[in-house]
Amino acid sequence: MVMWHGVKKFGAIALGTGAGLGAYYYQKLRDNQQNVQMSWTNSDKPVNPCALWDSNWDCRSPKSLVKPLKNDTPQEQNRYNSELEKATPKVARHIILIRHGEYLDLGDTDDTHRLTSRGRLQAQYTGKRLQELGIKWDKVIASTMTRAQETCDIILKEIDFDPKDVKHCQFIREGAPIPPQPPVGHWRPEESQFFRDGARIEAGFRRYFHRASPSDKHDTYTLIVGHGNVIRYFVCRALQFPPEAWLRISINHASITWLTIQPSGNVNIKYLGDTGFMPAQYLTHRIPRDAKNVV
Repeated sequence: MVMWHGVKKFGAIALGTGAGLGAYYYQKLRDNQQNVQMSWTNSDKPVNPCALWDSNWDCRSPKSLVKPLKNDTPQEQNRYNSELEKATPKVARHIILIRHGEYLDLGDTDDTHRLTSRGRLQAQYTGKRLQELGIKWDKVIASTMTRAQETCDIILKEIDFDPKDVKHCQFIREGAPIPPQPPVGHWRPEESQFFRDGARIEAGFRRYFHRASPSDKHDTYTLIVGHGNVIRYFVCRALQFPPEAWLRISINHASITWLTIQPSGNVNIKYLGDTGFMPAQYLTHRIPRDAKNVV
């Protein structure tokens, strides 16, 4: 009996030691995993909870559009399921954003900001590229600013869409959407400009970025011809990146940015500022300072 008691005691000690060592190494493994995951940051704190995806970002999540269950009866459950099915989108929305072509800033009014000859060629290449993609367009929307209107007119000559059906939108005119982070020294609009432009551009985002209607039977394709600041802000908002990061993105003139909004509300990006279809000598992203050396 004494020997058996000693064996039991030894076994308990061994078991406890093994469990303790196991717990210790498990915790070390978790710590190492966290350190690996956080190695790209300046902190070992958990990821910001604000980075979690908001599935009802467009306020069109089916569950938010249907009255909740009143009780657990079969009749009420059937009612809820039926309404939920009717409110659920079945297809995706594709939004293709085009930045206007290169233009010259030679005057104080918008009608003097016309495309350069290179900017017109850029728009033509983009139109041909869109035609090659074989997209059947449901909507074409253009900013009311001169350079966007000219770019849109050139693209329309290359794609299959009736120019009479183009919508002209003031919400997506160029502007200052939100103070950027980090700030830049060479571009500092007044706070009043951010206040004014930001509300307008955000209204443009809410107008055009949302999941499909439950009544849509096929994927829809919307072409928007606009401006660099607006497109970069739209990308950040649609992907739920910090909107203040918009100025960290650079996109070329007449480039293609393609975002897809899934029926679930998830958003993914297919192209960001794509100009790979354009000859290298036509690639630009800044306004030329004068008319010299402009193609």
